[in-house]
Amino acid sequence: GTAEVWIDDIFMNVVEDGTVITITTHSGDEYTAKVIGYDDTNDLALLKAADATGLKKATLGSSDALIVGDQVVAIGNPLGELSATLTVGYVSGKDRTITTTGAIINMIQTDAAINPGNSGGPLFNMKGEVVGITTAKYSGTTGSGASIEGIGFAIPMNRVRTIVDSIIENGYVIKPYIGVTIIDVSEETQSYGLPQGAAIRSVEPGGPAENSGLQINDIVTHVNGEVVTGA
Repeated sequence: GTAEVWIDDIFMNVVEDGTVITITTHSGDEYTAKVIGYDDTNDLALLKAADATGLKKATLGSSDALIVGDQVVAIGNPLGELSATLTVGYVSGKDRTITTTGAIINMIQTDAAINPGNSGGPLFNMKGEVVGITTAKYSGTTGSGASIEGIGFAIPMNRVRTIVDSIIENGYVIKPYIGVTIIDVSEETQSYGLPQGAAIRSVEPGGPAENSGLQINDIVTHVNGEVVTGA
């Protein structure tokens, strides 16, 4: 099939390549924006509206409190022209592992309609709290030719909070670094008696993993007592 993950790359298209960034509110007011910091892995940037007063704040909620079946609302600018479009759906899944450009992110899955232009917009719970930032969707067809519908993704707000707090406190995002590349241990490989986990394919010379004694072909089965089922 032609199924693919669509990512609306805010960081690359708007922040990194931008010279002058302007924030425009729904009422038409414009403010020059200052980039406080960004995280290109998660495609998030923290902007500050210069000389802005009296702006209304959104209330942030807990993405950890969401359960599958909770109703959610996405508001965005699909196709770059239908401003303030509201779509309604449900939390279809949590902790979905989505591979973007070189990064693996755990996201909220929703069937609220998400389209190009929605990315960066809020995902609200029924209390009007922002519980996620919409950023991706599956599109195209499956191998059997069936159309893919209603599979969108949002970065959980608890993850966003951590990123934003780090940018505010440090001016950048602090990320853990192991110094390895890994793959899943396949079911076929497990049939030969090897454990389930993540197999190490390469080790960065001088990195934390090498200094800790990890080697190529090691299989990580637990981290701090938590079971590891794959990459």
